[in-house]
Amino acid sequence: MISDINRAFGQTPVASEHGELLDHMLGLLHWFMLILFIGWSCFLIYCFYKFRSDKNPKAHYSGAGHSASHQIEIGVIIVEAILLLGFAFPLWSRQADSYPTGPDVVKMRAMGEKFLWNFQYAGDDKNLGIWDARLVDPTANPLGRDMSDPNAKDDFVNPGTMKLPLGRPVIVDVASKDVIHNLALVPMRSAQDATPGVKAHMWFTPTKTGTWDIICGQLCGPGHAQMKAQLEVISADEWDAWAKEMSKGAADSVAKQEAKPVTAEAKAQ
Repeated sequence: MISDINRAFGQTPVASEHGELLDHMLGLLHWFMLILFIGWSCFLIYCFYKFRSDKNPKAHYSGAGHSASHQIEIGVIIVEAILLLGFAFPLWSRQADSYPTGPDVVKMRAMGEKFLWNFQYAGDDKNLGIWDARLVDPTANPLGRDMSDPNAKDDFVNPGTMKLPLGRPVIVDVASKDVIHNLALVPMRSAQDATPGVKAHMWFTPTKTGTWDIICGQLCGPGHAQMKAQLEVISADEWDAWAKEMSKGAADSVAKQEAKPVTAEAKAQ
């Protein structure tokens, strides 16, 4: 019943582990606000009728003689405090401080720019290579990957689509090459600002397969509305096969580049 009101408002179905608790809190808040809306609306209609001008031609300035309004206000504050202290703060603390560890954790980076998203994944070594904004090259190195980092050699990039495995924790480094963006994953109930020069992270565990839109939740320029990507959650076995193939292809490509003989012109430089 609590989640019914969320669906009535057209909320996207949840697809992450922590999202269930968040939706439960949001449902309680929606019901609470609905009760308040109905109650205050009835009270307002009552006041319009009782204190209409033909029955009360002379204004009364002493105010209400009872404390019901103050008690209602105190009750509202108590309910809000329960929602914050009982639900919001513990959930925020868990997501902010208790990052998952272990071999099943998927590590990746979401790089925002005007006006698209690129996604870099840790390869078979399970370690994500570093990046440097000074190394960004629009054609040769659009993500600014530091290929001198051994961890970067088997990393692979999947532009425009964040592909994830079902049931495994995912840690996302969120970064930007130009202005402030926001990686908004609505079905995962997760969002994180991508701020130039700031290292930001978020994590979640997908609990449902499917395909959804990824949007930019921060006004970032004239192409903001077109800054979209795809979030695709597939089975863990299917993702493992895909990631292994992509990682091998990336490592082979780096090995070929490193095996090329150095020209006299390159030596001179």
